[in-house]
Amino acid sequence: MFNQSTDPTRRRILGAGAAFLALPSIARQGVRPAYAVAPSLGSTRPTHYRFQLGDFEVTTLLDAGAMLDGPWPVVGEDQPPETVRQLMHDNLLPETRFRPGFTPALVNTGKELILFDTGNGAHGFVPPPDGGWLAGMLGPAGYRPEQIDVVVLTHGHIDHIGGMLHDGRAVFPNARYVMGAKEFAFWAATEDRLRAPEGDIEHMSGRLFASHVVPFAERMRLIEPGGEVASGIHAIEAYGHTPGHLAFHIESRGQRLVLWGDCAHHEVASLARPGWHALFDRDKAQGARTRERIYAMAARERIPVIGYHTSFPSVGFVDAQPGGYRWIPVTYQLDVASTGAKADADRPA
Repeated sequence: MFNQSTDPTRRRILGAGAAFLALPSIARQGVRPAYAVAPSLGSTRPTHYRFQLGDFEVTTLLDAGAMLDGPWPVVGEDQPPETVRQLMHDNLLPETRFRPGFTPALVNTGKELILFDTGNGAHGFVPPPDGGWLAGMLGPAGYRPEQIDVVVLTHGHIDHIGGMLHDGRAVFPNARYVMGAKEFAFWAATEDRLRAPEGDIEHMSGRLFASHVVPFAERMRLIEPGGEVASGIHAIEAYGHTPGHLAFHIESRGQRLVLWGDCAHHEVASLARPGWHALFDRDKAQGARTRERIYAMAARERIPVIGYHTSFPSVGFVDAQPGGYRWIPVTYQLDVASTGAKADADRPA
């Protein structure tokens, strides 16, 4: 047994305790610790998110941060508003306000830098100052607009094509362009689109398509579902939201990703109730069938997903639930996957 009066460790502990107990009397004698008053700095949010997918490097970029009314009728247009509000309440979300992601994505294949969608720009669904941020977000993410080799458009809505031009000039001056052939033909029929009511998404997108996409027609490669954007990147048919809407399957060294464009407009409501109508779907029934098919594939094959309108960083997984699906935002799954892939690459043959 140690001697309590002589053991040095014991003496240090007792001495520290005595000093601690003496602090109140010191304070009463007028000695105060000095604390600086910190200013309020306001809330923050990330503006880009990067991860490794095999040999590819993938970056999502925040194009808008607006809080909007909804999610009804954007999701659940055919449902009573209180039904959608109850689903939000049950998921601990505001019942009548939501912040959708507007999330273009970059894929660096090592040979090409490929941008999927261009955001709102100055004339999109969420223009500046609350949106149209893509060009300004490239710098903080480590890129310059002139480095973009290929721009892929999932479809022709204004919040996906608006960032192609700024003040009449190409934002990505060295890029080639890729779009679905069916989608291009639909929007190129400008007179049909402009017959939609003023302010309708089809009217606005038709007008913007004529000014922002048609000028690039000679640099545009039109593809079909299954078509290749680059080695490892292929189009998936995702019709319904628009007539030629495409999703994309991305794969490198056995690691896979689905970029699904607008197959969801809210990560809870769209997935929990894929059969509910979406306000901006041109073909409501086909849009619902597409959601069911894409969600089922993502859940069954456990593939990470980039969802343009899910909360930033807009990367997650899909889990099947009774009657629908659940969105699981990414945490560290992709870090584990990239670490494993690097270990495999470094292992001697």
